[in-house]
Amino acid sequence: MSIRLGDIAPDFEQESSIGRIRFHEWLGDSWGILFSHPADFTPVCTTELGFTAKLQDEFAKRNVKAIALSVDPVDSHIRWIDDINETQNTRVNFPILADADRAVSELYDLIHPNASDTLTVRSLFVIDPNKKVRLTITYPASTGRNFHEILRVVDSLQLTDNYKVATPANWQDGDEVVIVPSLKDETELRERFPKGYRAVRPYLRLTPQPNK
Repeated sequence: MSIRLGDIAPDFEQESSIGRIRFHEWLGDSWGILFSHPADFTPVCTTELGFTAKLQDEFAKRNVKAIALSVDPVDSHIRWIDDINETQNTRVNFPILADADRAVSELYDLIHPNASDTLTVRSLFVIDPNKKVRLTITYPASTGRNFHEILRVVDSLQLTDNYKVATPANWQDGDEVVIVPSLKDETELRERFPKGYRAVRPYLRLTPQPNK
């Protein structure tokens, strides 16, 4: 099944390292990051899940819940978590789905036969509180994800959901943002952006980040 931006993230029920999870119910009113990894007890995946654990305070600030997935069984996840905690100097405090029957992997198209017909690829989905998919990204097995970039995207999505702005290339929280081209009324512009803006071109108007 191909999942596109704006789609409702498919709901499912599956076993995990913390027990059986009903995905939409577990998400509640939070944002979610669902990410798959090829296998337990592998080097890149160990660093990824360890780093995710270290970012839990950052996720909490943004009302984000993280959940990982592979086709390994629960007992493997439990043993591997001990390794992650020890080798990465952290404590894994988010669930890892045990998708041994590949039900979720098939639902989210996480097994790409031309890469591997048995292991899940390194995919990630950002899902908003309305259960809509807002970001999809897939990395090769040899490349660990940049989780600072994931946080940056969440910051951008949460900002642009609440203000009529977009974020330019390489934007970081606190940088100038772009006013959406559809907003043209000068009175509304002054009301929405009291700090003013500078027009590089009529379609390219930069303004200080409105929630700072």
